[in-house]
Amino acid sequence: MTALQALGDATVDAVFPIEGQVLVRDHAQALQQALCAKLPWLEADALAGVHPIKLVPGTENHALLSRRARLLLRVGASRLGDLMAVARLDLGVDGHLLRLGVPHLRELQPHATLYAYRVAADSADEMSFMAAVDRALAELEISGERVCGKRQGMLVSGAVLNTFSLMLHALPPEQSLRLQQHGLGPYRLLGCGIFVPHKSAAAV
Repeated sequence: MTALQALGDATVDAVFPIEGQVLVRDHAQALQQALCAKLPWLEADALAGVHPIKLVPGTENHALLSRRARLLLRVGASRLGDLMAVARLDLGVDGHLLRLGVPHLRELQPHATLYAYRVAADSADEMSFMAAVDRALAELEISGERVCGKRQGMLVSGAVLNTFSLMLHALPPEQSLRLQQHGLGPYRLLGCGIFVPHKSAAAV
């Protein structure tokens, strides 16, 4: 049995090396559109997600890509063959080119502390956001302690979408994996609601 066969259809992160120079900071929707044009099944996959690409910090509208930058897609392991269709292809993202390398799969790990860079919110009100988070986590039967972080706005179809960063800690292993698989809230292809392991609350 190969490593891929052993994974079955487990949810994994597909890690693409990327080559490029610059991206606009608010590039999430342009990236989603570019990926869905190449991989139309992404839009129909309720559990698929696109991790935010890490950019060089700064305040300018355009940001440099770090040499260590990667494109991560959260998908079922059985999608590896589909993902190979975009390996070594160029993506046009808001007028800037990204060349994708050959992806490898990374299994999700049951870390007790998870962090989402942004989770979509209905408004800029933190209390309303946390109430919605509590309801969504209850539906997933996920406990853990919650820490809400800073509010950020992102441009989606010409309107501002409010988001908050969010950390959960003291998660049992099975709940940690379930939260990573299902995420929290909508706009997963825009990088929202995708949780990754974190060592402390400092990032929030």
